[in-house]
Formats: sequence, structure tokens, C-alpha cells
Amino acid sequence: MFEDFFWRSSASRFPLNGYLIIGLVSILSILGLIALFSASRAMHENPLRLVQKQLIWVFIAIFFSYFAYRLDLEKLRIFIPFIGGISLLLLLVVLIPGFASEINGSKRWINLGFMKLQVSEIGKIGLLLTLSNYLANNRRVISTFRRGLFYPFCILGSYVIAIFLEPDYGTSFLCGLIGSIMIFVSGIKLRYIVPFVFIALVLFSIAVFLNPERFSRVTSFLDLESNKMDSGYQLYQSIIAFGVGGLDGVGLGNGQQQMSFLPEAHTDFIFSIIAEELGLFVTLGVVFIYLILFILVITNLKFAPNLYQYLLVLGSILLIEFQAIINIGVVTGCLPTKGLSLPFISYGGSNIVLMFTLIALILNCFVNWEKVPLKLEKEL
Repeated sequence: MFEDFFWRSSASRFPLNGYLIIGLVSILSILGLIALFSASRAMHENPLRLVQKQLIWVFIAIFFSYFAYRLDLEKLRIFIPFIGGISLLLLLVVLIPGFASEINGSKRWINLGFMKLQVSEIGKIGLLLTLSNYLANNRRVISTFRRGLFYPFCILGSYVIAIFLEPDYGTSFLCGLIGSIMIFVSGIKLRYIVPFVFIALVLFSIAVFLNPERFSRVTSFLDLESNKMDSGYQLYQSIIAFGVGGLDGVGLGNGQQQMSFLPEAHTDFIFSIIAEELGLFVTLGVVFIYLILFILVITNLKFAPNLYQYLLVLGSILLIEFQAIINIGVVTGCLPTKGLSLPFISYGGSNIVLMFTLIALILNCFVNWEKVPLKLEKEL
């Protein structure tokens, strides 16, 4: 009964672009494991320690992605309010003293003993599903102020504020940006959304200005040379890594930045390790892969059978791409320092599970979209 209700048919034809997407994601994931192996050699006595832990998370991610791929997304819609409520509740739980693990001043994780769960990653899925479902259900009145702006921005704001209070400024900004794009694409009037987004950006800027730690990241970004030994140290070392790497890199395992010069090199700044050891050509190749992945998904949006699946796929790919853009922008000195992982490459369990799940949701939709021309052919 469970299979009949939740699972869609597995007999659907798998699209060609689906194989290409899986191939691109596999390349990024393998490159991440290679970079982690190199970083482990300098950070731990066991050079395979980080790789082994990440491999476990990859297998967990594959399990969850298979589940997401097989789900009947249309039948899932009746449970989305419950899923959204649970994800939002988890975001609020970490704000309660004693329930969350605090790392570097932020309470973003729930300690389950055998693992630490970063709840903002669950919140991203909850936000995508909830917003996509609401906008699709109210598509006929989306041009009105109350149903088209106030209610959807209340949904978006509840997630963004909860993540912001952890505090996690980068993820809250990312979710706010993607959610706003989804609302705009669904058909809301421009005169409604522009003032709202402007006010949100002003409030966000004020919050950054009033937070000494976050504001120091902005000032160090604007004047890196004067802050290279304190607040701009991590960014300065990252730029050095890009310069040392040159066109073809210093060779795998020969980099120096992971030897305590670049803090947290295996997580948010792993792209710097790749640049130093493998060079400009490989780093440009990574950027090219993200670009091709984006094009493969976006060009298929025109086949979406309804607004719900359209927004779900759009939000999923934007979440992956914008997170990659922000991470690459940070490590290259184009954006102020912010701790966002590089999708499929950075070390971290919760994020790799989320990224694989998003890809699975995209492929799930693509398989359904492929059914439409086949049915028409049979009818003809």
C-alpha cells in the first residue's frame, strides 16, 4: 500500500539529460573526495580519515536521493504542510538553549550522538516544497497583494528569520534570494515585490552593520591588505593559493595552504585547495560544470506540466547554483567571507545529503515530464 501510494512507476523512460546531470555531479563529488584526501594528509595522521567519513555521507546521500527520486511528487503535495511545519519547527528548536550544539558562536546543529544534523539544510527543502505548493495552489490569485505577496512572503520570512537568528546570515540571504525569485516567477506584480525586497535588503544591511563580527568581514573584504593578519586572514591566504597554483597547479598533495595556513580548508575554502594543487584549468572546469548543469536544467523547464513542479525544479537548481556562486565568489575575493559549502565538493554531511536530494527531485520531475510526449504518441 505504501508503494502504491507514494512511489511513482519505475517503468518511466529515464531522460538523456538525466544521465548527463548524474555524470556532472559524479565528477564534482569525485573531485571533492580527491581534494579531501589531499587536505587529510596535512591535517590528520590518517590521510583517509576525512575521505572515509565523507564516503559514508555520500552513501547516505545516495539512499535519500533514491527515495526522493522514486516519490510521487503529486501525491506528496497533501503532506507538504506537515513537512514544512516539521522543518520550521526544527529551525526553531535550535534556538532553544540546551537543544543545539554551538560551533563558532552559531547554533545550527542538533547533536544526535552519532552525528550533528544541520537543520538549515532540512529547512531549505521545507521552504522549496512549501513555497512551490502554495504558489501553485494560488496561481489564479497570485497577482493580488494579500494572496500573491503577503502570504508567500510570510512563509518565506518565517524560514529566513529562523535561520537568521541562529545566526546564519549567509544561508538566510540565500533562502531569501531564491524564495523571492520563485515568488516573482510565479507571476506577482513587480510593483508589489520591488519595495518589499528593497526593505528586506535595507534591514539585512542594518543587521550586518550592527553585528561587529559580520561587519568586520565586510570591512576586511573592502580593504584586504590592511586586514590580512586578522579579520581578512582566511581570504588573504585563499587568494595566495590561487596565485601559487597558476595555470596547472603545484601538484596533488603538494599544496601548502592546508597545512594550518588556511583555516577550515576542507570545508568552505576547499576550492582554494583545488586551485593551488590543480591550477586554473581545473578550477575553470569546475565552474564550467556548474554552468552546464544549470543550462541542462533550465532548458527543460518549458516541459513542466504545472507550476508546482516548475517552481520545485527552479528552486532546486537555483539553490545549488547560487550556493556555488557565493562560495566561489568568497574564496576568490569577489564577495565578503561567508561560510557556505561548495556543492558536492566541500566536506560536510548535511549539505551533501541536501545537494543529492535536490538533484534527485529534479530528475524525478524530468522523468514525469518525459511521459507527456509518449502518451500523446499513443493517443495519436
